[in-house]
Amino acid sequence: MSKDKDIENNRPKLTIENAPDAERTEQEAETTEQRKPEEEAPTLKEIIREQATEDELPLSKNFTLRKILGGDILTTSTIRRQIWVFMLITFFMIVYISNRYSCQQDLIEIDNLQKELQDAKYRALSSNSQLTEKSRESHVLELLKSNKDSVLKIANQPPYIINVPDK
Repeated sequence: MSKDKDIENNRPKLTIENAPDAERTEQEAETTEQRKPEEEAPTLKEIIREQATEDELPLSKNFTLRKILGGDILTTSTIRRQIWVFMLITFFMIVYISNRYSCQQDLIEIDNLQKELQDAKYRALSSNSQLTEKSRESHVLELLKSNKDSVLKIANQPPYIINVPDK
């Protein structure tokens, strides 16, 4: 036991001046002195409850670019107040997208119908040229000569013009 007392006496005693955290202990002493004995230190549960609440501080009156880009404007209370605006914007976006899709479908259908119309015009032109070729006078004459049983013949005399006087 006497040895223990000697070891304790030989140890350097820590004072506020030579303590490594002297500044921190002084500040803690000052804060504890400033606290009123009626106020108790908040518990960890109370601190977490305070930080977890959704109540937010009201927005400041002046908006800066930094606050807007930082996202300070998108607080919960702001979003709650503007929920109908967001719903309206979403509705208009859905209408816009569906309208654009419908218009694109109509444009595709118009393009297909124009191609079909162009094909029909080419077929009509081809049929018209074939009909013109078959109804040519030389082709008709060849058909009459090949069919010997026909009573139709080519006229040897030019046609006569008959003038009828008006009464």
